[in-house]
Amino acid sequence: MGSESREDLLVRVATLYYEEDYSQQQIANILQISRSNISRMLKEAKMKGLVEIRIRKRIPRVNELEREFMRRFGLLRAMIVAGNDRDYLDRLADAGQQAAWYIEEMLRPGDTLAISWGTGVNAAVKALTPQPSLGVDVVQMIGTVGTVDSVIDGPELARELATKLGGQYRYLHAPLFVDSSSTRDLFMKQPTIADTLERARNATFALVGIGTTEAGASSFLRAGHLNEAQLAELRKQGAVGEISGQHFDIEGRTHDLDINRRVICLDLVDVKRIPQVLAVACGLAKRRSILGALRGGFIKVLATDDMTATAVLEEAELVVE
Repeated sequence: MGSESREDLLVRVATLYYEEDYSQQQIANILQISRSNISRMLKEAKMKGLVEIRIRKRIPRVNELEREFMRRFGLLRAMIVAGNDRDYLDRLADAGQQAAWYIEEMLRPGDTLAISWGTGVNAAVKALTPQPSLGVDVVQMIGTVGTVDSVIDGPELARELATKLGGQYRYLHAPLFVDSSSTRDLFMKQPTIADTLERARNATFALVGIGTTEAGASSFLRAGHLNEAQLAELRKQGAVGEISGQHFDIEGRTHDLDINRRVICLDLVDVKRIPQVLAVACGLAKRRSILGALRGGFIKVLATDDMTATAVLEEAELVVE
């Protein structure tokens, strides 16, 4: 039996079982196949992506906060999960699940999705239901961070996401940080790097995290790209956070920060032009960085938790508009 006729048979078996409510024994009788074979074929259909089973647990959200964020910051959507005094990882997982559902709702066949890195991005990618028939390409929008935790770095996330979405993945073959702006300029002139960034620039959707410069919470400090003194200097310059490797202040301004001239990534000016930019970020340490990202207009959709969201609004009242 050829591969095409095998797939047709798998679809027929799955249709009878899942859509027409035949039992496995009834299907076996109809097709003159043993019941054990029917069971194996149903498992095979799921593994090949011919069958998608989604169990959507209820994740409580705080609608009043969501409306306030959309009103105040002009977001397309805010997804703010109820923390209920749970720990950070649980809240991040729920925010990642909300982000995954949003991606599944909004992506269309042939779209291109640009991706950055980090724990928030990883939470969304892990929660995403495989849709191999969608054919969405994924492109890395920042250079490789080179963190010891490779599962949250850009290349691994791009590969995993493209596999789930049934598309091709495109790596940005460069480090995120280099030693000088002149070195960065040399990298940016390389045809493969320029082409990858151009693909990210023309993406229809972007999935990003939001980093912070707060002591003890900086991802770039943990990855070894910044030391405590450099991080303190960034804070002295007014930097509160970063998206796609580029740092910004509480108002979302980036132009006075030297570190941004040493980063190989899609410029935030280009990020703002992508129609859908979804950020996943939780934790009180990120309250100022989330506020800066919102004021800079770098994101259009936010997934977070109510504790973090409340802290962002409180910070907004403290900082002069």
